[in-house]
Amino acid sequence: MSTKNARYSLGFILSLGMLFNAASTTASETGAATVDSATYDAELANSLGADDYGMHRYVMALLKAGPNRDRDAKAAAELQRAHMANIRRLANEGVLVLAGPFFGGSELRGIYVFDVDSVEEARKLVESDPAVKAGSLVMELHPWYGSAAVKSINDVHKRIAKQAP
Repeated sequence: MSTKNARYSLGFILSLGMLFNAASTTASETGAATVDSATYDAELANSLGADDYGMHRYVMALLKAGPNRDRDAKAAAELQRAHMANIRRLANEGVLVLAGPFFGGSELRGIYVFDVDSVEEARKLVESDPAVKAGSLVMELHPWYGSAAVKSINDVHKRIAKQAP
């Protein structure tokens, strides 16, 4: 994937939060967006930490190819197993709400979305990743404002995955 395509992909991902919110609104007589009271669930919004727009603050990590990627197949497979174990641990702790790779083999390798209060807190979590420690990946961290529904992904994913990666 080219850098240009990676930027477009990232733009698409960042837009998803706004799409989640837009799908649940209707236009009022004044033209302002209002919530459809028949579908609004205050208890769910509260449990997900949603603001009045159904949104929540996160920290997004862009995983990029690091300087130390030269490994034999056995060492690379072991590092990948440790990386995936760390992802599962962070998801089970509830601080990692979304993770996944990008296709195409570009410098941009994947993303994490953390449910934490600060970039510094996310940085500490990133530093626990064996692939980051080994220099195989580097991470770029950004505050992100997206749908609070993103927090539900791990629970849904557990119900639809036949096997763990």
